[in-house]
Amino acid sequence: MVMSELFDLTILGAGPAGVGAAVYAARAGLKTIWIDRKFEAGGQIVDTYEIDNYPGLPGISGIELAEKLADHAEKLGMVPERDFIRSIEKTEEGFLLRSKKKEYRSKTVILSGGASHRHLDIPGEEEFSGMGVSYCATCDGAFFKGKTTVVIGGGNTAVEDAIFLSRVCEQVYLVHRRDTLRADRVLQEKLKECENVEVLWSQSPVEIHGEEDHVTGITLKSVKSGILQIVDVDGVFIAVGIVPNTELLEGFVKLDKNGYVEAGEDCVTSTPGIFAAGDIRTKKLRQVVTAVADGANAVTSVQEYLL
Repeated sequence: MVMSELFDLTILGAGPAGVGAAVYAARAGLKTIWIDRKFEAGGQIVDTYEIDNYPGLPGISGIELAEKLADHAEKLGMVPERDFIRSIEKTEEGFLLRSKKKEYRSKTVILSGGASHRHLDIPGEEEFSGMGVSYCATCDGAFFKGKTTVVIGGGNTAVEDAIFLSRVCEQVYLVHRRDTLRADRVLQEKLKECENVEVLWSQSPVEIHGEEDHVTGITLKSVKSGILQIVDVDGVFIAVGIVPNTELLEGFVKLDKNGYVEAGEDCVTSTPGIFAAGDIRTKKLRQVVTAVADGANAVTSVQEYLL
């Protein structure tokens, strides 16, 4: 079904960048359609237990912040339509975006599809995904009450996950391939206060073990000596970074070597009329506050382009 309307702007993604863009597009009076593949707005922050660095809302949960962002947009008449865009192509009037059942016509597009959890790609990871292997501690941590878990990673997310799990698990291991953590100092200090968390330094995961429908352990390899050890655990939480959701964009806009859309603070991409905001674009800091700012900058660039 081809949509008869020609929109000024199509926003793809309903994370913080998409919400920021939706709010600014509504205030600018742009004829906008907002599309996301999920049922709820918020993106990755929905999976975050606590957000302590968003100005004015210290200690707010990810779900609560996502609800506040969505409510703000809805008050301006902006509600995302649930659909999954499979392709984008250039046309004389702008762009044609296709899903399985619909085609949308738009003069400009803001890409704010965010990123997904990076996988380890080791034996047992896919086999036991959802059966002890998880990428979201706040989503699945409650299933491991009183049990032993391991968190893989050394950044903010990994440390936050370890702290969260320490409140419900009997024992938590934090595995990091280096001998120092990359997480913010304030998080590292909180981690030290968790008596049931043990950091396993300079270790790399090799294989996840399990029986039928549950995890039983993980094999680690010392990056210094090469010695292998098996640690008995009931759950494995993987927090080793993200990969941008740009699989449909290769050859359409310029991507860097890691797959992120090349775009500066103005969110302008290599393809005129296409803009990138949030975790999907090249940037030094990927946080909620910078994603929301990207949404505002992207709409400003859209307005300039349309003029």
